[in-house]
Amino acid sequence: MRCAIVHYHELALKGRNRDFFEQRLIHNIRSVLKDLGATRIESLRSRIRVVLPEHISDQAAKSRLALIFGIANFALAHSVPLNLLKPDLGELTGGIVRAVKQRTFDTFRVTAKRADKRLPLTSMDVEKAVGQYVCDLTGKKVRLTDPDLIIYVELLAKDAYYYLDKFPGPGGLPVGVSGKVACLVSGGIDSPVAAYRMMKRGCTAVFVHFSGRPLVSRDSEDKVNDLVQTLTTHQSHSKLFIVPFGEIQREIVAQAPAPYRIVLYRRLMVRIASELAQREGCWALVTGDSLGQVASQTPENLSVIEEAAEFPVLRPLIGMDKLEITDEAQRIGTFTTSIEPDQDCCSLFTPSHPSTKTRMDDIRRIERGLDIGSLVKQGMDRVESSEFTFPS
Repeated sequence: MRCAIVHYHELALKGRNRDFFEQRLIHNIRSVLKDLGATRIESLRSRIRVVLPEHISDQAAKSRLALIFGIANFALAHSVPLNLLKPDLGELTGGIVRAVKQRTFDTFRVTAKRADKRLPLTSMDVEKAVGQYVCDLTGKKVRLTDPDLIIYVELLAKDAYYYLDKFPGPGGLPVGVSGKVACLVSGGIDSPVAAYRMMKRGCTAVFVHFSGRPLVSRDSEDKVNDLVQTLTTHQSHSKLFIVPFGEIQREIVAQAPAPYRIVLYRRLMVRIASELAQREGCWALVTGDSLGQVASQTPENLSVIEEAAEFPVLRPLIGMDKLEITDEAQRIGTFTTSIEPDQDCCSLFTPSHPSTKTRMDDIRRIERGLDIGSLVKQGMDRVESSEFTFPS
């Protein structure tokens, strides 16, 4: 039988909650593979087996499994039946030799794991038996350190599995085990990486974008649509809320001193995002802030902006520099879209010398001259929503 053997690391530490995490991972695997016809997915002694129908190519299976948070690594394996009381390795060794004959190598080693300790053969017994058989039939040599090829064998109660390659998964926790968070996405490099990091910790991301429309084009919205579609490959279903923010910005410009505009924009954004987060059942807001990167991300301004939020504000990138964030954006596939030119709402009416050490008393005094409730309502009344799915 051809199958994928999925391994996880962090989930194994969850004690009595482990079954909850494992079942969520199985659910997510099933969602990602459903259009390919892989329906037999089950837990097998600290690993998950996905039976792969013949029509699913190796490449299709690998590309899908590599997207799923919670998977530490996986292998495309074959299984043979195993008699618990009188295990016969003939079928196993025969399958292994057929597989290794397709490879070019001079040295190899066998790494076996016995998941079911009731088997009379130990892992070392299997390694020796398989190694000797491969040596006799191929003439290749065993080398325990840095071999050209590693033959992996996993022994369970009723089946033995063998494979020649392990592939890395993204790790982390299965999406959905850590609740929902509202991720503010600007269309730049940072915010998609922040959303990705929270999804990797098991959060379902709901996306919120503030557009400069009607004062600018929809370019930033088109970018964010592409970014959310990319990120949706990791959580199967996403919601995106777009808030036309240009008119709100114009009212702030007309009534507030120029140095405080950016902080006032951001405070209105987190208020509107908090309303959306409450409506969607989220427990936190997520931003792409990196300490000291721009004027709005100084310690003083971050504190003043966060004060307007009704939820915890999570900043997964707070200690990262731009080079580190850029490297991660390239790795997860959002960088190319993020650097496309657009008209971002935060670039509208940007003052020459923004305040970098904003005091809470000053902001409260300025906001008393603004109808904050009306501006939040204006934003909420104009929200546009869309949904994304993967596989589409």
